[in-house]
Amino acid sequence: MFTIGDFAEHGRVSVRMLRHYDAIGLLRPAYVDPASSYRYYQAAQLTQLNRIVALKELGFGLHQIGSIVHDALSAEELRGMLRLRRAELETAVAEAAARLAMVEARLRTIESENLVPTDAVVVKSLPALRVAELTGASGSFDPRELRPVVDALYEELRSCLDAAGVVTAGPAVTRYEDVPGSGAVVVHAGLPVAADVDRAGAASLVDLAGVARAATIVHCGSPDDVLPTVQALARWLDANGHRMTSQHARELALACPPDRAEWVTELQVPIGPSGSHDEVEPVQDDRRSGGEADSGDGRAAAYADPGRGLSGACPLAG
Repeated sequence: MFTIGDFAEHGRVSVRMLRHYDAIGLLRPAYVDPASSYRYYQAAQLTQLNRIVALKELGFGLHQIGSIVHDALSAEELRGMLRLRRAELETAVAEAAARLAMVEARLRTIESENLVPTDAVVVKSLPALRVAELTGASGSFDPRELRPVVDALYEELRSCLDAAGVVTAGPAVTRYEDVPGSGAVVVHAGLPVAADVDRAGAASLVDLAGVARAATIVHCGSPDDVLPTVQALARWLDANGHRMTSQHARELALACPPDRAEWVTELQVPIGPSGSHDEVEPVQDDRRSGGEADSGDGRAAAYADPGRGLSGACPLAG
């Protein structure tokens, strides 16, 4: 048999812990000297100690551990319980990591406030496009809900076009639409196709009207760090008295190399005349760049967040 000190060393626990387990009846010594009250343990008790420590590390309370250990569960039953608990903890860790990433992104935004120049905004026309499109729904604009939806839509869309033998004609265009009163979001995932394409398998063919004037800004870097760019665009809209029109804002995926830090995304917000909610006149041209920064008088009373739907997915055609 082992003294309590030796047993603690072999079990990699403290003597104080063993004394506490004895006091609450969780792990009794094999023998207690009646004269000295010294506690002695047997090597076979290490098995029970291992179970107690494992259950404690997995978040079980000592009362729960006592019930489990004293019910003499088989090793397989115990392994099943531990696997289940491990899965629960892994889920909690993943959720905590996602929340931490969002907090860090917001901190980076705060630290970068006003560092993205508003003169990076360019007003230009957007061409009319025919896109093959799939639509899905997200519970909110929360990236944890939105990104999986966008990823799945573009994966399915590429498969549809491959099966139909349709070749894409440009970078992907993603649009987002609020569902009034619900907080949900309709996601439109589109890949441009030639104007004469008349079928796209299970995907719908949608003709996006050209936009006479859109405020655009290019974000270079990970979508996780897009907020400073989004807010630079919002500041420009406010400073120049522009409001968004009823046409959907667009995200154009210009480049998505393996390194997310090298991604390039253009945010495109259709705008009407200064201080107006009116629709802009559609134009039918194919210009994708150029234009001069527009300016206007007055301030808009309110404007929507132009980039809140940035998904973090890279929907370029493969």
